[in-house]
Amino acid sequence: MDTITTWYEALDPTLRVYWTIAIATSLVFIIQMVLTFIGIGDHDADLSMPDATDIPDGDTLDTGGAMQLFTIRNLINFLLGLGWGGVCFWNTIPLRPLLAIVAVFCGSAFVAMFIFMFRQMKKLESNGAFRIRDCVGCVCTVYLRIPGAREGQGKVQISLGGSVQEISAMTEGGFIPTGARVKVVEVIDENTLLVSPV
Repeated sequence: MDTITTWYEALDPTLRVYWTIAIATSLVFIIQMVLTFIGIGDHDADLSMPDATDIPDGDTLDTGGAMQLFTIRNLINFLLGLGWGGVCFWNTIPLRPLLAIVAVFCGSAFVAMFIFMFRQMKKLESNGAFRIRDCVGCVCTVYLRIPGAREGQGKVQISLGGSVQEISAMTEGGFIPTGARVKVVEVIDENTLLVSPV
């Protein structure tokens, strides 16, 4: 630990800033990616929203439109490129103002790259065989019991378009036990169905 501290303190002050940004944003980026892969961090906070009441509910700080330019995710991506760009080109570009421009360019390139990747993933998602709106009228099986009177959510397994999906479900009637057959009456939102016993 003393060796790392000594190395860090011996750095040029500007290089120290680049290293700090690079290391800090790399840690945040890794956490962000882990949360995304487990399905928690797949929304972004829109930093451009003038009114806080317009921000939709979400599971993390990242809430809002994923494709908008001013988001927490894109800020992290920009700082990640900026920090590592400054570190990587430190010995190559001796002129510091030029290095700063290159670092900003690297940050912008990171943002553009990740926006492009997310757009491609969204296209794949939208072109997939499964569309939740197509579930209306289908009969499926209760996977996790569904509380009655919309007092909570359960899950149903539904086969559609060649794939089997587990989707959250609610019912307006009485409690529906696991294994019961139900019919999809309505799509409440992109993740939840309204069902009734068959």
